[in-house]
Amino acid sequence: MADTRLIQSRYRLLDLIGRGGMGEVWRARDESLGRQVAVKCLKPMGPQHDENFTRILRERFRREARVAAALQHRGVTVVHDFGEWDGVLYLVMELLEGRNLSQLLEDNEQHPLPVDDVVDIAEQVADALGYTHRQGIVHRDLKPANIMRLDDGAVKICDFGIARLGHDIGFTSKLTGTGIAMGTPHYMSPEQISGGEVDHRSDLYSLGCVLYEIATGVPPFDMDDAWAVLVGHRDTVPAPPRSHRAELPGFFDRVVLELLAKTPGERPADAGDLRQRIALGRTGEQPVAGRARLAPPVPVRHPGEHRPRLPSWTRNMTTGLKATGSAYPGTAAIDRAAALTGAWTTGAGQALTGSLPHEEAGRSGPEPGLLAALAGRHSAGLNLGRLGHWEEAGDVHRAVAAERERVLGPDHADTLASRYEVGFSLSRTGHPADALGEFGRVAESRERALGPDHPETLAARQETAYVLGQLGRHFEAHQVYAAVLASRERSMGPDHPDTLRCRHNLAFNLSRLGRLEDSYRMAREVADARGRLLGATHPDTLVTLYEVAYTLGRLERWTEALQTYREVAQARAAVLGADHPDTLSARYEVGISLGRLGRSAEALELYRTLAEDRTRVGGPADPETLRARHGLGVNLGRMARWEEALAESGEVCAIRARTLGPDHPDTLVSRREVAVGLGWLGRWGDALTDYRTVAEIRERVLGPDHPDTLASRNDEAHCLEQLGRSTEAVDLYRRVADLRRQRGMPPH
Repeated sequence: MADTRLIQSRYRLLDLIGRGGMGEVWRARDESLGRQVAVKCLKPMGPQHDENFTRILRERFRREARVAAALQHRGVTVVHDFGEWDGVLYLVMELLEGRNLSQLLEDNEQHPLPVDDVVDIAEQVADALGYTHRQGIVHRDLKPANIMRLDDGAVKICDFGIARLGHDIGFTSKLTGTGIAMGTPHYMSPEQISGGEVDHRSDLYSLGCVLYEIATGVPPFDMDDAWAVLVGHRDTVPAPPRSHRAELPGFFDRVVLELLAKTPGERPADAGDLRQRIALGRTGEQPVAGRARLAPPVPVRHPGEHRPRLPSWTRNMTTGLKATGSAYPGTAAIDRAAALTGAWTTGAGQALTGSLPHEEAGRSGPEPGLLAALAGRHSAGLNLGRLGHWEEAGDVHRAVAAERERVLGPDHADTLASRYEVGFSLSRTGHPADALGEFGRVAESRERALGPDHPETLAARQETAYVLGQLGRHFEAHQVYAAVLASRERSMGPDHPDTLRCRHNLAFNLSRLGRLEDSYRMAREVADARGRLLGATHPDTLVTLYEVAYTLGRLERWTEALQTYREVAQARAAVLGADHPDTLSARYEVGISLGRLGRSAEALELYRTLAEDRTRVGGPADPETLRARHGLGVNLGRMARWEEALAESGEVCAIRARTLGPDHPDTLVSRREVAVGLGWLGRWGDALTDYRTVAEIRERVLGPDHPDTLASRNDEAHCLEQLGRSTEAVDLYRRVADLRRQRGMPPH
């Protein structure tokens, strides 16, 4: 392997970015797909291992690599490929741009990270661990060097499967007593140290050690002697993190101490429970009373009392590296995370760095500096989108896509990633037709390069279905969603998050096709599955429950809809905060349900409070503030308080006309509400003017036979009837009836 830089005639090694006790990590170029990747080459087995052991190890590597490759979560490093070449086992992974937590601490001169960053990292890692644990995967070697903070703020866990493989290497009977052990002493759980059974709660303990260190600057047991560190994990309750750093929030202090409980049963039940508690803490809410489980006090031991022994392998163990960067002794620091410790060389005694002269590494392909700059701009575009600045995000992604296409080609994975984000921005800024074209091209290119069932191909096809729905082409959207769902269920399983997201979208589309019972049944199933896998208050669970409530309303099951909307609103207030847009949207729908049930007084009070909250959060002219005020006016009318209703509707209509335009659908809804109020007050002449204005605008914008236009003409005819102009009213009624028949619509 030292004589070449091309693996399997596909992966061209460019430069070494990390080296450790189990292997080396290279930045490489995938010549087939034209994208940059990371290639991890595992340390070859030496001659001391017999052929049978080597064969077993290879099989275990393939098994664990398949497990790692099957993991599909934003918080887990993606494994693209794996194999064996020239006697060396290798993994091909996504190339991450960022720093691991060890490096971040080193950059910060071992001072703790900012509190907000620490809590955000904690929540993201808990989310990723929750996913992997549900797949039955335990990491076993979680430490700062195995957790990456990307340039865009995302957090990823590295080396799933590799840690399990290392466990096989370190604890088989042939290697017992060699001094090799999985886990770094500063982050090992008591059960790992004692050789006991290890499950997902061991990962939670290791996470507690990591969080303790990035929050305080030191690990929970900061000693140079390995034996002392291990005894500390086994016997000593750590000092609370706030004793090192008073500014840490109280909930975080409690969470970390619970993670560091000595026995697994005293730790949080699972990572999903942990993530929920962190989310609650960030919003100022506290977990339900009685949920806190602190580590037990240190037991008092008397002189001569028997103390459990540490296993024999710990006697010759060194402490390993704390979070002091990814470099190993005797080398310069390496910028990217290797997530490995200790050096290794080939049989010739030369590290693989000797096999790739720098001038050859840079001879072909675009300038790495340009690619890095484009990656940074791509991340900036993603951040703009997260903040809701979709127009600006689209401009950034269009520019990056054009430049990537110039230097990498139109079908390169990075170019397609930018094109995908262009489509996403277009769909969020009211340009679904343009978005459809972008997603269609991306899907076709990805299918050619990656195959029809690849997650990236399916993501593009799913967005194609979404924009078809935006365009009102719901039948076509249904066909695409159904095909994507079948592929996701086949390749990922029925409970994979992406599968459930597709089923959610399909349920939404079914309701737009009028298949309400099917929509309700599917949405209910997705909500139950998400609740089981993610938790009852996870945002994704609540989004689907919201859809359940919407469909219940369309089925005229308003009592159930009200109960479900209230459940969503309360959960969102607890998890996201009372002023979060999603919380406020759910409260609005509670008001709709109350009104439909004839409970107008309750709806009126709700909308009054909601309008005040919306004004405080978004301002008096914000569209959502005006929606709340519109609801207020409607319910004033239902209570026959028509003067107040007319005044409220008139103000909302004027603001909407000024800010949205006189032809905007929301403005027309308000103008119709003004006409309704005028009619109830007996001012039919004024009402006719407004009804006719609404009808004429809708006819011009939507067409004469659009359902909304026909409804407005019907309003106009009713008003003419009230004014005693029966002949005109009858003619208009007949015209509306004829247009309804021509469209195949039922009589009004």
